[in-house]
Amino acid sequence: MPRLFGTDGIRGIANVDLKPTLAYALGRATAMQLVGEGGSLALGQDTRRSGDMFVAALTAGATSLGADVHAVGVVPTPALAFVTAAGPFAAGIMVSASHNPADDNGLKVLDGDGLKLDDGVEDELEQLIWRAEELGGATNATLGRAHDARDLLTRYVDHRLSLAAGVDASGLRVVLDCANGSGGVVAPRILEATGAAVEVIHNEPDGININVESGATSPASLAAAVAERGADVGFALDGDADRLIAVDAAGQVVDGDQVLGILALDRLERSALPNRALVVSVLSNGGLQTVVEDHGGTVIRTPVGDKNILEGMQVSGAVLGGEKSGHVILLEHTTSGDGIVTALEVLRVMGRRRAGLADLAAQIPMLPQQQRAVKARHKDQWEGDRALLAAIEEAQRRLGRAGRVIVRPSGTEPALRVMIEGTDGDLVSELADSIAALAGERLN
Repeated sequence: MPRLFGTDGIRGIANVDLKPTLAYALGRATAMQLVGEGGSLALGQDTRRSGDMFVAALTAGATSLGADVHAVGVVPTPALAFVTAAGPFAAGIMVSASHNPADDNGLKVLDGDGLKLDDGVEDELEQLIWRAEELGGATNATLGRAHDARDLLTRYVDHRLSLAAGVDASGLRVVLDCANGSGGVVAPRILEATGAAVEVIHNEPDGININVESGATSPASLAAAVAERGADVGFALDGDADRLIAVDAAGQVVDGDQVLGILALDRLERSALPNRALVVSVLSNGGLQTVVEDHGGTVIRTPVGDKNILEGMQVSGAVLGGEKSGHVILLEHTTSGDGIVTALEVLRVMGRRRAGLADLAAQIPMLPQQQRAVKARHKDQWEGDRALLAAIEEAQRRLGRAGRVIVRPSGTEPALRVMIEGTDGDLVSELADSIAALAGERLN
């Protein structure tokens, strides 16, 4: 039986792969394993129509074992993490599929510190899910209660407003793309507190338009808006606002690794990067590593996933880490990726250095890199396919020592992910296409 938990919780097509009965079982399992009778659980959701259904199922499951459920409503994932950690909560569950299509949804379980669970704890929860009906139930007098806790979002907003107060972005025009997701309930107000003039797009969620031709995974409309309106910078959140993609004044998308590089170089210059360390995943561009090391920094690589990035930061003592997808963790402010905090930090550097985003990004030249996501029913079998392994070995030979080939099964969807990096852009594209095509043939 395949593992329920992927790299970012349990995900699937709502009411097809991911059913409310599973959410009910997860509610019971979380109450049993993490909360306990009389304990409290924080619950948040993004703007997907299926969110209400899953919140109801989770609430029923958790309260049936005596846990109180505090529904915070539509909130960014980092806000739910912040509220959970502020307590008094033994755990939190975020109902969101982040950047995935609107028909998907997901269930992310957090511990009482607002952190994602260790794999071992997830495995224990999974075992409880499969036998959820055997866990008994509270009596009427000891059933948990459901609370409307939307006012708790104020805690997160107040904290982020205090960060914004330390950023001087007066005179800057910002276009903010909220992806019709949960970031739209707080992000405009927080960015406006920097003194910037903020124009908001894609902030009319209707339950089915989250991430549709908008947001961090589809920044074309943001890029066009920045160029057409003569703005200085554009920021695109994803559906639950835990990641950010930036656009410069010319309407050019700035690579997520370049954003990490901008923040790292600024901190290196100010001696504000503990251990001079930046933590990134194996997918981050080699150009980023070269620049950081040339400026006296150290780059530490981890497996893909912000949970792994955080673990690498905690082990190394680093305070800055992230992924090229736009997840950035700044440990002095947050223990999870927060697109709003990332936007504040980019504005801070732009103001401090009196430079445009394009000039800042130019300091971090990227190596040619191509990624492909291949739909694969048998994504976990790729290492057993001799033809595919031979093609990967040949690709590495052609790329030479400066090149990299990374192949891995997706942790959030039935797909195999292929990354090729090297010095020759044409060769990188050719190899990415050929390996992706072969994987599609062999694994379906």
